[in-house]
Amino acid sequence: MTEAKREHWDAVYRTKAPDSVSWYQPTPEPSLRALDALQLPVTASLIDVGGGASSLVDRLVERGWSDLTVLDIAAPALDIAKARLGDETARIAWVVDDVTVWRPERQYEVWHDRAVFHFLTEPEQRLAYRHALETSTAPGSAVIIATFAPDGPERCSGLPVQRYDAAALAREFSSAFALQRDWREEHTTPGGGRQSFQWCVFRRR
Repeated sequence: MTEAKREHWDAVYRTKAPDSVSWYQPTPEPSLRALDALQLPVTASLIDVGGGASSLVDRLVERGWSDLTVLDIAAPALDIAKARLGDETARIAWVVDDVTVWRPERQYEVWHDRAVFHFLTEPEQRLAYRHALETSTAPGSAVIIATFAPDGPERCSGLPVQRYDAAALAREFSSAFALQRDWREEHTTPGGGRQSFQWCVFRRR
């Protein structure tokens, strides 16, 4: 399954312009607002799960963040971000892996996932994700997760998704994380479409 997923996402990033995919954001405003609300020092360690070609890492480098990791299943997506960052690339830890089989070697103060969790439509996939999340965080760590909301798309990039409201997401992570904040976002795609997202911020107990 992992290899099939990897081939799918590699093909997406090899055949489509980064600013043409539906999840593209010129600036990752919701993520930055969520981080601002946490009032964390720029020395805090952060992993962007499914970060791909997102510009979040660029914006965090500009703000002086010094301990950043970007994980994505698609190497071509990370290559796009690396090319964009130029000399700053060496300051980032880049991980090519499927989060559901990834074995973290360290812990992070912030886990950020804008749109990976909703692709995990099988219970065993979600269990594996939670294992990675719990292994790579400690009590007090912040977790920022965004998924499609109940009225969001049923599929993305040709794949089915699982949609959530805040209560449903809270149940998924209730064993180790407490919900701190939640809100909805209406994302405008490059083609002018609208997608409803559910955002949640959790703290590790």
